[in-house]
Amino acid sequence: MNYKLRRFSGPGDFHGMAAVHQSSAAADGIESTLTAADLESGFRYLVNCDPYRDLVVAEVDGQIAGFSRGTWWDDPKRGRMYQFRGFLAPEARRQGIGTAMLRWMENRLRAIAREHPAELEKFFLSGGVPPAARGSHALFVKEGYSVFRYYHFLIRSSLENIEAPQLPTGLEIRPAEPAHYKAIWKNIIDSSRDEWPPYELTEADYQAWLSNPHFQPNLWIIAWDIEQDVPVGHVLTYIDHDENGKYRRKRGYTEGIGVDPEWRRRGVARALISLSLQAQKQEGMTESALAADAGSANKAARLYQSCGFKIQMTDTFYAKKFQIPKN
Repeated sequence: MNYKLRRFSGPGDFHGMAAVHQSSAAADGIESTLTAADLESGFRYLVNCDPYRDLVVAEVDGQIAGFSRGTWWDDPKRGRMYQFRGFLAPEARRQGIGTAMLRWMENRLRAIAREHPAELEKFFLSGGVPPAARGSHALFVKEGYSVFRYYHFLIRSSLENIEAPQLPTGLEIRPAEPAHYKAIWKNIIDSSRDEWPPYELTEADYQAWLSNPHFQPNLWIIAWDIEQDVPVGHVLTYIDHDENGKYRRKRGYTEGIGVDPEWRRRGVARALISLSLQAQKQEGMTESALAADAGSANKAARLYQSCGFKIQMTDTFYAKKFQIPKN
């Protein structure tokens, strides 16, 4: 199989990239409804990434067969993380293309790292690798990577028998209105500082959040501190109607869960999750899903399981430390 690697050439690549994403996901036992329009929207707000320099495209017989994009961010406990995630169409696998894409990406990220402070510890970090992507698991091990972290995908297969715990005294639920978005965004930042990944959220992230198709504030559950008049907890519920149509189901997402540290361990998250599940049921959904860091300091996955969710799949993140040679 003849292939070549090239750089991203612009929006004209989005249709081929979206097709690769969907075929790659299907081969790995995961779902994707990613479109060219989704890619175009997401690329408007990239942080620490110039797609014209930091994205590699694999072509086979003139058709896009794979791609990988890199970025970087800081982990206060470890150092600077140079993260990438790649996708390869199933018919192009086991031809050496995935290895070539990985090494291209490592070389590009090393070039970026040369411009960064030498004293920082530096790591290559993969995206989440699903269990069925056996070739990717084998590739990372072969290339010297080790397991860095696990991420669970959980499903609550029924929206019956939802608990109804009460919020602590001093909190109330209010509808999310446009005037509240900045305050809710601040609560997202404040409540996620000890979560993974721990990078700082920027104004570009805020603008991307506002334009995300999963931005559905009519479904959000926001807890406000009555006395301080600030939001202190949130579940950013959403429903992906296109995905539900494709997979013929009625699923909502209990995502974007966060509670201000001062209000934790008082049952706030459990109450907000229950209210989110009820909101999804009122919208006609019959199941719910979410993702959770298996290594969360707050034992998030354990909480979600106690709320009726069950682990369906666990992705693996791989990392490899590297150094930049001194001149």
